[in-house]
Amino acid sequence: MARQIGDVILEVDDLHTYCFTRWGVVKAVDGVSFSVREGETLGIVGESGCGKTMTALSLLRLQPRPVARIVQGVIRLQGENLLEKTEREMRAVRGRRISMILQDPQTSLNPVFTIGNQLIEAIKTHHADGRRSLVRRAVERLRQVRVAAAERRVRDYPHQMSGGMKQRVVGAIAISCEPRVIIADEPTTALDVTIQAQYLRLLRDLQEQTNLAIIFITHDFGVVAKMCDRVAVMYAGRIIEQGPVRDIFNHPAHPYTQALLHSVPSMDEDIERLYSIEGQPPALWDLPPGCRFAARCPHAEDRCREGYPPVFSLNDGHTAHCWKLSPEWQTSPSFALKA
Repeated sequence: MARQIGDVILEVDDLHTYCFTRWGVVKAVDGVSFSVREGETLGIVGESGCGKTMTALSLLRLQPRPVARIVQGVIRLQGENLLEKTEREMRAVRGRRISMILQDPQTSLNPVFTIGNQLIEAIKTHHADGRRSLVRRAVERLRQVRVAAAERRVRDYPHQMSGGMKQRVVGAIAISCEPRVIIADEPTTALDVTIQAQYLRLLRDLQEQTNLAIIFITHDFGVVAKMCDRVAVMYAGRIIEQGPVRDIFNHPAHPYTQALLHSVPSMDEDIERLYSIEGQPPALWDLPPGCRFAARCPHAEDRCREGYPPVFSLNDGHTAHCWKLSPEWQTSPSFALKA
């Protein structure tokens, strides 16, 4: 079955998730907006601590409470605002309509329960079947993620499996109730290159079979190029650029996106030292009034430090928040000199 891009299934609008600590308010997610269509893969990239995982947890309303709270925004799944649902209603949504593959399978799986027990626990939340039917469903899910000898493996414990096999089991749990949206939070971080390629192919095959939407969180631009249709670049709690993968790779507009792509080593270049972005991201409890990348940006001017840039549209679906994209800046002598 060929993968087809359908209607918008998940829409996030102006999402704010803050952490209230004794040191101040940490704006972990500060005005994030994006949408995902059926059969589409959206990649979210950015440095550690930029808010990618907190955004994902907020979508399922699993942000670490009571410290973290969603203070503003809309999360609309198939037309329903998840922020208006009760906790009991959310339990019916998680797993059945939207699910998540966590980053580390070693900590995602309970070491004292078998793989089958953990799969069945996820399935019976949404299916009131008998024990035999639940076991059959669990075996089918393991087969779906290509676990060999699924009938035997269903009785194994996590420590009896390799890292790649455990990651497949976590994927099986995520798809156990046939959700329409899956959030994959850096699922290939702990895998070697060969197993990583197999796992990415598996996710693509599952998407083609079910036409589900995937939000893929990663640091790896190689994974983005292979997996994603669109990409959103996050920095200091905000999405600073998003658009089709081809546009982002060929024509990155924001200086941070350009720096990230420049940081990826090329096999065709012979250089003594790899490129790195100077400086550090701003503290999320003491954010500057202007562009959050200004302190590290080679194009920064006073305007960048005084006010946060609005969104500028480059073409269909490709947008970025950067003052250098404004018409008056691009015609200024200072921009021509720096460009």
